[in-house]
Amino acid sequence: MQAAIEEARKGLAEGGIPIGSVIVYKGEILGRGHNRRVQNGSVVLHGEMDAFENAGRQPASVYRECTLYTTLSPCSMCSGAILLYGIPKVIIGENETFMGEEEHLRARGVEVVLADNEECKNMMKAFINDRPELWNEDIGE
Repeated sequence: MQAAIEEARKGLAEGGIPIGSVIVYKGEILGRGHNRRVQNGSVVLHGEMDAFENAGRQPASVYRECTLYTTLSPCSMCSGAILLYGIPKVIIGENETFMGEEEHLRARGVEVVLADNEECKNMMKAFINDRPELWNEDIGE
């Protein structure tokens, strides 16, 4: 989770939304990323999607043995990628500021673990307080 938090901090330092993610395979980080929607003018580079992009093209057999760590509950798009690539376990830093598709993931057999991490919560709450217009744009309000 600490590596995902570091990614979230990078995103914030770049002027973006502080959400980070890492994909771990057999104890090693395969891909890491952070929300780059603002920095790249992207509609798809959420933290999880950036981590997938940076993990690169991997066989399905690899992804089926990975754990994805994310600082924030994954949205519909990111949950779709988790399901598409067969990630069996997702560890979520926090879901108080945004509740993603956790139940959908569970219903499809993904083990979802809520870390309830105070650093993740505090970072998102501060960001939402400081940049509500950017947060609301990202979540479609």
